[in-house]
Parts: sequence; C-alpha cells; structure tokens
Amino acid sequence: MIPMPHRLTLSAMSALIRARKLSPVELIDAHWKQIAAHNPAVNAFVLTLEESSRQAAREAETRQMQGEFDGPLHGVPVTIKDSFNIAGLPTRCGSRFLGLTPAADDAALVARLRRAGAIPLGKTNCPEFLANYETDNFIAGRTNNPWNLARTPGGSSGGESAAIAARFSAGGIGSDGGGSIRVPAHFTGIAGLKPTPGRCSAAGHVPTICHPGGLLGVAGPMARTVEDVRILFEVLAGHDTNDPFSAPVPLTRPNLAGLRIGVVEQFYQVPVQPSVRDAVRKASTLLSSAGIAVDSFAPQGLDRAPNLWWFFFGILPAPFTQEIIAGREDQAHWTGTEFLHQALAEPQPSAKQLIERLAARDAMRASLLRQMRDTPVLLMPACGVTAFPHRQRRYPTPAKEISQFEAMMPATPVNLLGLPSLAVPIAQDRDGLPVGVQLIGRPWEEELLLEIGARLEQARGLFPTPPGF
Repeated sequence: MIPMPHRLTLSAMSALIRARKLSPVELIDAHWKQIAAHNPAVNAFVLTLEESSRQAAREAETRQMQGEFDGPLHGVPVTIKDSFNIAGLPTRCGSRFLGLTPAADDAALVARLRRAGAIPLGKTNCPEFLANYETDNFIAGRTNNPWNLARTPGGSSGGESAAIAARFSAGGIGSDGGGSIRVPAHFTGIAGLKPTPGRCSAAGHVPTICHPGGLLGVAGPMARTVEDVRILFEVLAGHDTNDPFSAPVPLTRPNLAGLRIGVVEQFYQVPVQPSVRDAVRKASTLLSSAGIAVDSFAPQGLDRAPNLWWFFFGILPAPFTQEIIAGREDQAHWTGTEFLHQALAEPQPSAKQLIERLAARDAMRASLLRQMRDTPVLLMPACGVTAFPHRQRRYPTPAKEISQFEAMMPATPVNLLGLPSLAVPIAQDRDGLPVGVQLIGRPWEEELLLEIGARLEQARGLFPTPPGF
C-alpha cells in the first residue's frame, strides 16, 4: 500500500495505476477519507458521488488487472464545478432559480474526462450565477480556503480550487469569465489554465457560453501542479461543433528558442500588495535562472480594458439576471446580486454603444497582439491581493487602499481580449497564504504557457501543502 495516495500529484497517480502499483479502489477510498475528515470545515461540495465513484473504481481496478486502461486518467479522481452538466444531476450554479431539471447529457469536458478514465467524485460549489469573487450561496453555503478558513478561496471556481488544494481530488474543471479559474488558483496555491475561447469546449456549461459572453468566458483545467494541468489540457482540448468558438487547433510541441518574456508588475498605476509584487519578481528571477530571457514590459492602450470588461461581464447581462429573479428578489443570494445591483445602477446601453464597444475591444486586442509580436508571453500578478477575509471589499497596499475592482485588474483584461493565461503558485505571504502569478500568451498558444509554467514550477521546487491537509 502507498501511504496517503490522495496527496500524490495527478501524474503520479496515473503512472502508479498504469504500473499496477496503485489500485483505483485504494485511491478513491483515500480521497473519501480525506473528504470525510476535512470537507465539513472547507465545504467545497454541492453534492458528492460516493457510491457511483466507488463502483467506477471497482470497474477500473478490474480492467487494470487485465492490463486494460481507458486512457491517461484511468482511475484518477476528479471534481467538477457545478456549472457543468453531469447527466442525471441538476446544474445549480449556486442558485435556487436554476437546475430544477436534471441534465440530459454530460457537458463536453465531463464526457472527455470520463473517456480518459477519470472518476468524478462530485460537483463543487460556486457563487450564485457564477457572479462573485467569493463562493457562497443558499444551496450549499460558504466555501472556505483550506489555507485559512477565515479567508475565501475565491470565485467563481472557489469550490473547485478549495477541493483540489485540500486533496479532495487530483484535479478538475472550472470556468473563467473574469479571473474565475486564475484568482481561486492563486488564492489556494494550485495551478489553473484559462484557455483561448474555444480551445476547450464549453458545451454543456451553465449559463451557455456563446456570443457575446463567450468572448470572455471559457472552460479550463485546474490541478495542484502545472504538469497535471497539462495532462488535463491534453485530454480536454479539441474541436467541438457544439461550441461556437471552437476551432480545429491541434496540440503542438512548443519551441522556447529565443523566447522573451515581458514582466508587468502591476496594472498601470494600480498598486498591488507587496507579496504579490515579490512573487512576480521571484518568478522573473526563476525564469531567468532557467535560461529564459525576461524584460520589463509596458503594455500600451490597455488602461480602459477593465472598464470594457465590466461592460460585457456586468452591465450587458444584468437585465437577463434581473428577469430571472423578478418577483422573487428575496430568494436571491448576495453573491448573485452584489454585482447585479452595481450594473443596474448604470444606464443600459444602446445597440450603437454595444457595437462601438465591440469594435473598441477588437482594436485593443489587435494592438496588444502587435506589441506581443516579439514578446509572446507576459508575466503578471494573477490578482492584486492574496486571499482576503470573507466579505472584505477594500484592501491595503503601501501606496493606497484599493477596491475589489482594482484588485482584479490584472485578471479581467485577459478575459476581455480572449487570451490564454496560466496561474502558477510561487510563494507565500507573511500570513502563510499562497501567492501566484499568471503567464499570459497569444491566442491558441496554451502549450507554450504550459511548458514555461512547468519549467517555472521545476525551478521553484515543491509547493507546500495547506496546514493540516
């Protein structure tokens, strides 16, 4: 028997199962013991699939003993954010207003995980309507950060990041419309990839990721290491006619020869906390020591990007959310209405304004891609602050106190412009909380980010485990 197999990396689990040194039954059992011991405090799940996962593990073990393997994730336990359909189960998105009818089919990424041999353990918690940087709702309650239960794991993929960090699963899938994979990954000390729209199919996600919101929102993998995220990405990536953004982009082997990485320590004049800046500088030094050229980079013409993002993420969809809760406002959770109230306080845009903002977004994207022609990867903070106490909305920095909107400015322009980005844990702040960075690339160049992230991870060394987990 391998002691504490739930603490292994996904890649190690897979290799040991394939070598017949680790039983899927033993591995699933270890995860359920971990969940029983720690999920009451963390509260990462909306629902669990213990019986079906144990049955799947027994079947996987039988095939393992016969030398038959379903794929690279044979017998590996995963979790699924509760915004992805699982056949026969409701998809609630943290809301009393959604998920009243069980899903007829698995979401595309859930189906791809199953075909690769992965075993879902449950659906993880999220804020109502996926509309907050904290994870809380009336369905399952509040999710806490395994590093410090008084802090948030972030949102909207907060339950997913908490589950992975707490060793409840080896990895899983989240979605990201304004930092919702990368910010929780940064808050909980794991890795997460926000792909280019369409690189990983979002078919079967709730709400539907289509135009125009699909310019911002994507589905992507999360795990404790970049190497594990890469394994998941290779399983999940691929063309899907059910995703309107999908394109037949094959997996590639990146070439780092002559690569230059641009370092951006903060978004223009918006300050970040010292530990966040220190993590970017540490990552820059580690990359340089690994033989990768790094230079400072000052993006031009992006200063209004967070405001444009807010237009598409907050203001434009607000009337649709308002329609869902109309007459039942008292049943809506604060995580679903905090941004909604802000958006509804602003004038609703005309069709002319929508077209103008789409054009401004496209021009901004083209300008940045021209600037990235010789510097195809940027290194930035994942967020301006580390995991904050539940319900905190203003954050101290040496320069000034910043708002949540300002704290998220390193993350949201990436969504606006449809770029891939990888969050990588780098250090800990003075309170012991994780601090990550993000690597931002050009469209369809996820493999390059994953290769750089893996080298950064190797130079960094083993990242600590949350105390007690």
